[in-house]
Amino acid sequence: MADSKRAPVFIGSEIYRGSSYGGWHPLRVPRVSTVMDLARAMGWLEGRYRTSPRAKPSALMAWHTPEYVEALQDAEAAGVVTDAVRLRHGLGTHSNPVFAEVFRRPATSAGAAMLAADLVRDGGVVYTPAGGTHHGMPDRANGFCYLNDPVLCILTLRRLGITRVAYVDIDAHHCDGVEHAFAGDARVTLVSVHEEGRWPFTGKLEDDGGGNCFNLPVPKGFNDTEMRAVLDGLILPRVAAHRPEAIVLQCGADALLEDPLSRLALSNNAHRGVVAALRHLAPRLIVVGGGGYNPWSVARCWAGVWATLAGEEIPDRLPQAAEAVLRALAGAGHDRGRPVAEALFTTLNDSPREGPVRDEIRVRLQRLAAR
Repeated sequence: MADSKRAPVFIGSEIYRGSSYGGWHPLRVPRVSTVMDLARAMGWLEGRYRTSPRAKPSALMAWHTPEYVEALQDAEAAGVVTDAVRLRHGLGTHSNPVFAEVFRRPATSAGAAMLAADLVRDGGVVYTPAGGTHHGMPDRANGFCYLNDPVLCILTLRRLGITRVAYVDIDAHHCDGVEHAFAGDARVTLVSVHEEGRWPFTGKLEDDGGGNCFNLPVPKGFNDTEMRAVLDGLILPRVAAHRPEAIVLQCGADALLEDPLSRLALSNNAHRGVVAALRHLAPRLIVVGGGGYNPWSVARCWAGVWATLAGEEIPDRLPQAAEAVLRALAGAGHDRGRPVAEALFTTLNDSPREGPVRDEIRVRLQRLAAR
């Protein structure tokens, strides 16, 4: 059980305010800054907030290559990359553009994840919504991810003597970078629930990563009832069987119905349900963010995740100050002229999105249970 005597910690930074991958990119939208503003408006951050440090280049080299870290720094300094760097390190592409904070921003989220590991050394709960960049590879940017903070977090835990870690990922996209780092490592159990047929097209049901990886691709329309079945039939038993000293949960919000980059249909109740269930399975819990490209659904989901971790009650209707945070997103043009449902301004809790548990999910859970 996560240590209840220590107050949960929220790690954030002002670097995310106004930072964007570009006006055409899915990560043009504000996410972490909006979660911070919502939590402050609700009175949920006082005495619990820590400013993220920026990881030093040498710390990033715990997993990333020196050549890549140097290329990332050079890209920020110059604002451009050569064709050779683009080919070698995946920088300056459509998915992974060069932008003003292309080194400082990911180095800050990496610093938060490494700080989170240090803060739970003796037990506790830490939330860093800027984290979850699970596609980053040792020597290249990949899938909007320049560094891999979940990997750096787990390696930091290991350096501190916390060796048995369960990594759970409920992002719509498979955690290819994290699996690359820990496949075949019996000290880490990896469970990933992601949309089938979705980039990066890894994480097949039969992919066991050498025995320690449990990949569950799910079909479009994946609903809250099905997530509970997956929680009870896969996530909880596999995590419990590992007897972890720490759990790292990647809580990507792109599996929500409103997200433009997936075809899944979860409500944010599903995310909070996973958080609450995992809270009691290890003395240390670190929750990171991940994907999510609708600014309202991301902010509401991740603020609700923090409420769950911090033991705060979510009201049926947001107070005026919190509602103003969400309405300001439309005022800044993030709706792109499209209508936004009123509930996305006035509430944090989605209406439940229940449905049948389809046979294909039951069969896949049975196959994973038999391993």
